[in-house]
Amino acid sequence: MSIALKYGLLITAAVVVWLLLAHWIQPDPAALVHSLGAGIFFNLAEIVGIALGIKAKQAERGGTLSFKTGVKTGVAIALVYAVTTSIFLLLQIALMGPGMIAHQQQPGQPMWQVIAGAFAGLVLGAVILGLVYSTIISVIVIKTQPGRDYS
Repeated sequence: MSIALKYGLLITAAVVVWLLLAHWIQPDPAALVHSLGAGIFFNLAEIVGIALGIKAKQAERGGTLSFKTGVKTGVAIALVYAVTTSIFLLLQIALMGPGMIAHQQQPGQPMWQVIAGAFAGLVLGAVILGLVYSTIISVIVIKTQPGRDYS
């Protein structure tokens, strides 16, 4: 299994468990645990998953990693996470309805716009933040490795 797939799916699994537990414990989708709590947890899961993936790529390459390879690895992990989490949410909405995001609907706004906005936010947020996190983590990993390679 590729590093991107392995760690992207790990992040997705953490997010799915969070969503299921949070909605089971607190069924009100407008509760703070579903906005602030989810935002914090999703970002921490993405940071940890990307860091573990970049370190795995470094180990795979004999302990040295270029900046470019680190960033590419992190972004690939973020893409897998974004796509697989979107698939989970799509299945959840198809099977159970849009209840988890219905509270975001403004009066007169069609539900498809709310759903499209949620998916766009998830994908763009995961990929853009994945790029930021990958850049920072790659710099840290490279600075701590012997024989630094900034290419």
